[in-house]
Amino acid sequence: MSKAAQLGARLYRGDVSIDFVGRRKTWYLASLLIVLVALAALVFRGLNFGIEFRGGVEFNAQIADPSTKVEEVTDAVVATEIEAAANPVVVSSGTDAIRVQTEPLTTDERDAVAAAIGDAGATEVNPTSIGPTWGATIAEKALLGLLVFVVLVVLFIWAYFREWRMSVSAIVALAHDVLITVGVYALTGFEVTPATVTGLLTILGYSLYDTVVVFDKVRENTRGINTSTRHTYSQAANLAVNQTLVRSINTSIAALLPVGAILYVGAFQLGSGPLKDLALALFVGMAAGAYSSIFIATPLLAQLKMREPAMVAQSKRVTARRTASERDQARAAEKSAATADDGASPAPAGAVATQAAARPRSSAASKRAQPQRQARSQRGKRR
Repeated sequence: MSKAAQLGARLYRGDVSIDFVGRRKTWYLASLLIVLVALAALVFRGLNFGIEFRGGVEFNAQIADPSTKVEEVTDAVVATEIEAAANPVVVSSGTDAIRVQTEPLTTDERDAVAAAIGDAGATEVNPTSIGPTWGATIAEKALLGLLVFVVLVVLFIWAYFREWRMSVSAIVALAHDVLITVGVYALTGFEVTPATVTGLLTILGYSLYDTVVVFDKVRENTRGINTSTRHTYSQAANLAVNQTLVRSINTSIAALLPVGAILYVGAFQLGSGPLKDLALALFVGMAAGAYSSIFIATPLLAQLKMREPAMVAQSKRVTARRTASERDQARAAEKSAATADDGASPAPAGAVATQAAARPRSSAASKRAQPQRQARSQRGKRR
């Protein structure tokens, strides 16, 4: 058995335990700092919305060695002196194409920009006009989908676990994952496109799946916890996290490796496109989802649950039982130490008899034995 398998078995049995629930304040602080950075990025840098959301004109053209022609094409578009094309977004697309985005243009302005791109060495320049109304419709549909998803999540978890605290914990974990993912887009400057929205909705399902798996183990470990005097709810929940830890790590790695490969290809090989936008949302969201299910959702659930009067009373019974057990162990240890301090073990019976024979007799005993000795001496003389 490998060391990883041995560690997983020991975690499942409880021989080794990481105190995820007990150290929840540490995890909360770490998550708070990450979320604050994400919010700061959103406020001060903002999101780089793609042309699908802000509207404009996109030019797709064929060009040899596009990565080296980005600056040349940018200068050519700026040289047209068209105000709407003063700050074009020019990126390479694959190994033989380039993409240019500008603000909305008139027909004559669009033709002038296309001609400038062609003069820079591009061929087959195809302009596409996109109105901002379409982007607003996409944003509205995405928000509606998010709200419907959240409502369904609350209803599903409540119906499955019969515990509203689990629903609250799962929603907090989902919000945590979405904020971090959106903050990464703001920090990196990646475009927010419809593919990004698809990725965000996908990671919600992944994060929920990981959280539900842990919660299912928590429910198994805490069944009948009200009458137990061995473990509190927090301790049973912490055991559940440890028991599912290896599974969560393995699942996350198996999911992140192919998504990371797609992200690398989309960002560094193709250079642009929906593949990159989708992969970044999936990669960051999956990593955040694996983290939140372990470090946020379950500790928050245990914290909310331990506030119940029944759980407070049960915790006191567990503490009282452990205190009594520790007290009994301490008394047993004291008795053992006192017995050891009394000295060596008792001498054998033979040694006791020898010691008694060697002891001098008292004067009264000697007087009682004197007539007997005199009688034995007279009988000896008559013979």
